[in-house]
Amino acid sequence: MTQELDIIKGIHPGFILDRKIKEKKLRKGQLALSVREYPQTITTITKGKRDMNTSLALKLEKELELEEGYFMCLQVFYDIKKEKEKQLKSTPNLSKLRPVIFWDTKMDSIDWLRQYKAIIKRVFERGNQREKDEITRFYGQDKIDEVLKVNYNVF
Repeated sequence: MTQELDIIKGIHPGFILDRKIKEKKLRKGQLALSVREYPQTITTITKGKRDMNTSLALKLEKELELEEGYFMCLQVFYDIKKEKEKQLKSTPNLSKLRPVIFWDTKMDSIDWLRQYKAIIKRVFERGNQREKDEITRFYGQDKIDEVLKVNYNVF
């Protein structure tokens, strides 16, 4: 199981379930009835719209003759992948920003989403091109233009 998990970790367990169902030449409705579950539940999981739960995972693993914990391991790896993506989106790449720009505060205490106007102004007033590029990547050009346009209209 370990080698296979290394290849497919990060993929929603429903997509793997769908593949396993096809390999066994089963129908989703048949499988759902055999594990005493609603067919809609199996369908939404195989489409990646619903997460796998422990109870259902155990039933499916038994029915599909898979190792116990297979689907829950996939679910955990998928959750980790999603959390990492979320964390990447919530802060810019701090290695590209010099702490001296934020000399009056700790960089790890900055709320990058709520304080975006002050951050954008500060970086575009005091930052180098690399820092401006990172802030533009993080917030997007539209947000940068919105903040800086307001700034330019003041003068």
